[in-house]
Amino acid sequence: MSGSRRVLVVGGGGREHALAWKLSREGAEVFVAPGNAGTAAVAQNVPIGASDVPALVAFARDRGIDLTVVGPEAPLVAGIVDAFTAAGLRIFGPTSRAAQLEGSKLFCKQILHRGDVPTAMFQEFRSVATARDFLMAREDMPVVVKADGLAAGKGVFVCDDREAAVAAVETLGSDPQFAAAARGILVEERLDGMEVSVMAITDGRTIVTLPPLQDHKAAHDGDQGPNTGGMGAYCPTPFVDGEMLADIEARILVPTVHALRRAKVPFQGVLYAGLMLTAQGPKVLEFNARFGDPECEALLVRMESRLLDILDAAADRRLDDVEPPVWRPGASVTVVMASEGYPGPVEKGRPIRGLDAAAAIEGVEVFHAATRRGADGGIQNDGGRTLAVTAVGDSLARAKLLAYSAVREIRWPGAWCRKDISDKAAAFEVESAGGAGARP
Repeated sequence: MSGSRRVLVVGGGGREHALAWKLSREGAEVFVAPGNAGTAAVAQNVPIGASDVPALVAFARDRGIDLTVVGPEAPLVAGIVDAFTAAGLRIFGPTSRAAQLEGSKLFCKQILHRGDVPTAMFQEFRSVATARDFLMAREDMPVVVKADGLAAGKGVFVCDDREAAVAAVETLGSDPQFAAAARGILVEERLDGMEVSVMAITDGRTIVTLPPLQDHKAAHDGDQGPNTGGMGAYCPTPFVDGEMLADIEARILVPTVHALRRAKVPFQGVLYAGLMLTAQGPKVLEFNARFGDPECEALLVRMESRLLDILDAAADRRLDDVEPPVWRPGASVTVVMASEGYPGPVEKGRPIRGLDAAAAIEGVEVFHAATRRGADGGIQNDGGRTLAVTAVGDSLARAKLLAYSAVREIRWPGAWCRKDISDKAAAFEVESAGGAGARP
């Protein structure tokens, strides 16, 4: 395909910077709405919010956009794909109904049960009082409390006991940030095991499964602290070998796509499975309806195939015509640098230094997640998760070394990050090498 193709990426975070970076490297003319200071270096930013669907439709029509790629979940749930399709515009992503796989945890559970997909047992409640009564009446044991709707990755509470679970339910009922998400409350059994992520691109019939990753959701080292939108990721994860990945595809991804089709809700886009590797096998914790963030950053730096060709084929429902993607050998590590106060409120407008020095390190890409240009032309922080510092290397250890070398070059008042991204995999690899010598 020629370099004259025009692509609109919707969103303004690290995932969207990575998408714009990859697509621009493939010769596309890329626009990002609204974008950030990082996307401005590889694409043309458009001052339209990701949720302003009428304005985005008008822009895509007026500028002759060939394909629109939606990054965040909120516009998908709100119906951006439906609006673009109605306007005769090509777009990659699920319809509003299909995006309920992420937008409603109850809908997700219903689809999983239709497809006989392994997942945790759960109870659903429509009020804080009924959820509290249920918890008080049952045995005191670990559970997971979830808001039914979207909560920017923060609506899940992993609770060790009844007291923590009741407190989580009370939080969902009283904290304004969960007002919309907590119209329904789910209480699930807590699954034990290792958590991993597997994403696949699908056109509703054919599935292209991508390399497995591991996200780091907790704010602090050792998986301590509150849940966040993601503090880092690495790819691939050794916890999922080829045999297990094939099993996940056969027992989880394919049945989910088929269950959606049987429910007359065909899914086209990125199917993101958050999984727990339990003693009984992989089980679904949640599904997302788009590329993960920061998983997207860790994934795309390893992709050697043309992403645009795959997205085009998915949008046109001809994924079966596309060759499987080729991946760079080795591994990648993404470390999220956050601003002081995250995942709570943060002070914006603080100048960021050292970006050029970090980007000069071979194998490193610094994706901007929440940045802006200041009045002096310098880069400033503009939110909680500010940068996604990503590195590729011939080994996981090398990728981690490069990523944290780049992190050390970057500074702004209050900047912080987790120091242990990918350490679980490193420990597993050492243990495997010291055992029977086998490695997944």
